[in-house]
Amino acid sequence: MELYGDGIVLRSWHEDDVPRVFEACQDPEIQRWLPSLPRPYTPTDARDFVTDALGLGPYQLAIVQAGTVVGSIGLHPGKQETGGIGYWCAAQARGRGLATLAARRLSRYALDELGLERLQLTADVENLASQRVAEKVGFQREGVIRSHLRHPDGGRRDSALFSLLPGELR
Repeated sequence: MELYGDGIVLRSWHEDDVPRVFEACQDPEIQRWLPSLPRPYTPTDARDFVTDALGLGPYQLAIVQAGTVVGSIGLHPGKQETGGIGYWCAAQARGRGLATLAARRLSRYALDELGLERLQLTADVENLASQRVAEKVGFQREGVIRSHLRHPDGGRRDSALFSLLPGELR
């Protein structure tokens, strides 16, 4: 699968992306905001992610700019014509609007091509960068999901819940 737009490509993962995923997932910020990421994150973990051994489905895509993998975005269709979106960007790719471009493009695909009627996105309440991405795409903040995710430190964290309906995409 490949989606194009605004100088980026969203495409299926390739086996030769494993080193890039492994390198990106060593970043403390990615580990901070993705509590389900294995620790330590190994090349085998990266291979399992890229080859879909984790069962994330056909809409788990690489974000590529100028031929380089700069992040990941996933769409997980659910019941009742809904779906969830999640993303991360490698450290050197942050602050350039790439996650926003990717989230906008995948959201457009989900709403227009797949006919989904509601998209959801959650972000740690302290992950302001991820929340800004959601808002720039048009997602509306609905509230806080208390004690939503268990973190590797043993504690639980709240998540902000966002939704996007047809006609709200920016």
